[in-house]
Amino acid sequence: MPIAFVRQIRKDFQLIQMEHEFAVDEVLTKVSILRKEFLHLHRYNPIEHVGSRTKSPASILQKVARLGIDPTPEAIRANIHDIAGVRITCSFIADTYRVLEALTSQTDVQVLRIKDYIAHPKPNGYKSLHALVKIPVFLSTGPVPVTVEVQVRTIAMDFWASLEHKIYYKYDGSVPADLVTSLTEAAQIAEQLDRRMEELHTEVHGAEPEPVEDDTLGMDEHMLMALWDGAREKTDATSPSAKGTAD
Repeated sequence: MPIAFVRQIRKDFQLIQMEHEFAVDEVLTKVSILRKEFLHLHRYNPIEHVGSRTKSPASILQKVARLGIDPTPEAIRANIHDIAGVRITCSFIADTYRVLEALTSQTDVQVLRIKDYIAHPKPNGYKSLHALVKIPVFLSTGPVPVTVEVQVRTIAMDFWASLEHKIYYKYDGSVPADLVTSLTEAAQIAEQLDRRMEELHTEVHGAEPEPVEDDTLGMDEHMLMALWDGAREKTDATSPSAKGTAD
């Protein structure tokens, strides 16, 4: 294999990884803005935790070889969609839908696919919202659309999925039948916990978060009224009618 070809492959894979890292950064920025907006408007943050990952060039190459696709940036972008991933953990089930809707409704986010494993769980009990989105990454050579996989789930769903992953990893995918049954039962218990906690939250706070006044800037009503009166006096003093009266 010519050295020039190997160097080009290495350069292409590093570029692909960099593009996906930038795309993850873009999604994380959007999520951070949503968190701050909810805190300011509702004094409530539906997002408990945010995590992300990007496949290494070696992992990308292994998947390219396994799938038998051409090791070119174009082929990789078209056929491999899990290079970049963002996982959002929410407090309650309703929050997962609210956050995903807020994120995917943005004009620069192109939704490729959404799978609702909360409404339609997998046979083993797995639950989560999966969205495949395309985000523009602006490089010096121009914008590049990059695919990112976004997962949104509750704390209970995330805990269950983490345990399930560790078990399947330990048994290399061949999990004993009794453990599979126990995992499915645990998923049902996690669902009951989610439902009950959301019922308790609704009893206390209502179905929808109410907008609240934000006084975090230290501007109380008296200060705002004084600013308003001062602005009106300045406007009245400089208006044409006021000058005409003075003349």
